[in-house]
Amino acid sequence: MVSDWVLPDEVLADAPAYTPRPHELADLELLLSGAYVPLSRFMNRTEVAAVAATGTLPDGTAWPSPITLEVPEAVAAKLDTGSPRGRVLVLTDPEGAPVAAVEAVELSPVAGGGVRVAGEVRRIGEVLHGPFRRLRATPAQTRQTLTTSRVLGVVADRPLHRPQLAEIHRAAHTLNAHVLILVPVAGLGPDGLPPAALVRSILAARDRLPQATIVAVPLSYRGDEVRDGLLTARVAAAYGATHLLSMGRGFAGGSGVRIMLPRQLCYDVRDGQWRAADEVEPPFRRQPMTSAEIYDMLDRGFGLPDWHTPPAVAAELRKARPPRRKRGVVVFLTGLSGSGKSTIARGLYDSLLESGERTVSLFDGDVVRRLLSAKLGFSPEDRALNIRRIGFVAAEVAHHHGVAICCPIAPYADGRAEARRMAAEAGGDFILVHVATPLEVCEERDRKGLYAKARAGQIEAFTGISAPYEAPADAELILDTAQMSVDDAVAEVLDYLTEGGWLETTGLGLTGAR
Repeated sequence: MVSDWVLPDEVLADAPAYTPRPHELADLELLLSGAYVPLSRFMNRTEVAAVAATGTLPDGTAWPSPITLEVPEAVAAKLDTGSPRGRVLVLTDPEGAPVAAVEAVELSPVAGGGVRVAGEVRRIGEVLHGPFRRLRATPAQTRQTLTTSRVLGVVADRPLHRPQLAEIHRAAHTLNAHVLILVPVAGLGPDGLPPAALVRSILAARDRLPQATIVAVPLSYRGDEVRDGLLTARVAAAYGATHLLSMGRGFAGGSGVRIMLPRQLCYDVRDGQWRAADEVEPPFRRQPMTSAEIYDMLDRGFGLPDWHTPPAVAAELRKARPPRRKRGVVVFLTGLSGSGKSTIARGLYDSLLESGERTVSLFDGDVVRRLLSAKLGFSPEDRALNIRRIGFVAAEVAHHHGVAICCPIAPYADGRAEARRMAAEAGGDFILVHVATPLEVCEERDRKGLYAKARAGQIEAFTGISAPYEAPADAELILDTAQMSVDDAVAEVLDYLTEGGWLETTGLGLTGAR
């Protein structure tokens, strides 16, 4: 175990522990590695306010984005900022292994619940798991591999096809620079590619790069393109980049790194070279494929053309994104109790079993409550945990190329979004089906008598009566069993799966039936 902070074992043993959210874990790793220099702590209120208002720390140092840690109130209640021993918070990785400790010198409540913890971080353990750990060099280690005074940084958040490789070659030749490829691995890429698959695709293009160092970096994006670009440029500079090639993502300077804008390239069909578009006459130009075109070909099972994508890269993308007919998918039905979602899910499950085309699993909300989520109640926290459990298991089914059908109430948008994210990170697709049967119809049905008990006050926090249901705004399908039969609803889901390519066009007796 590596330790930068000498703390008595009894202090660490008694200190509260918390596993940060994914983007906070990414920030933690960058803080510990020195990639966020001069920052070595999670920010306090004054620093957050200064960064938000002026883009600088209180001492005037330019800094684009707040770096913060938020914990539940129950965790914060165990900290005592006035006591050197009582203000230690142990941060763990997702498996519960201690990674770092925060000296919590300030606790600040945040809107919507939770408490922001500010203080210095110190490493108390190494992260030893995860794919491609050998590529997670620190900035100091990386700088030792750079062989020229000029270093061209490339943030490879997408696979490197031939046009991108040509851009890198041209820029590196112009600068006479060593190439530094930074691969973000803190989450899904902008095209939905899981980190390990993205790294494999980058390594597959390695022999087509000029002299290059490839580093996996836990960069996470916060949704603000300007601030994200500024922070990425700062991290690239910490790793040794003197120039940064902008390939589809906006960056800004200010961290000692210069931004290079590549020329628009096209494929010259006369000799198979990639050249600046203005150097090729229009009849001989072939434009680069868009991401949508690339992934549409993969979804339909077509090979990527050699003129655009090196065969080794194409092979990795085929593994990461097999044709939809072979790819795992989560069909997630959500709706009020009595809406018909369980009946539709069972009909869909039976139809797929009859066809034998796909391996299929059914996660009924009531059955999950009795088994996977036994002992959970119906508080917002328990509801969220129930959906996380369902989402996790469904994502594992999708990871192994199966079809997972889930039909919980899932009243909260955040829980459904997390289930979607878990499926994507597992390499599967996610189809949200909102069974939008009106409340009054659900209440009229009331097969289990639950609505009557809720109206009588015998059931607390009953969705639709005394607890909220957040109707989805991102559903792929909307069904209303007050307006259609269950068979029609099942057929509509089957049609969607067939037209999207997840099912074959033959072998399903209900497909197209009305």
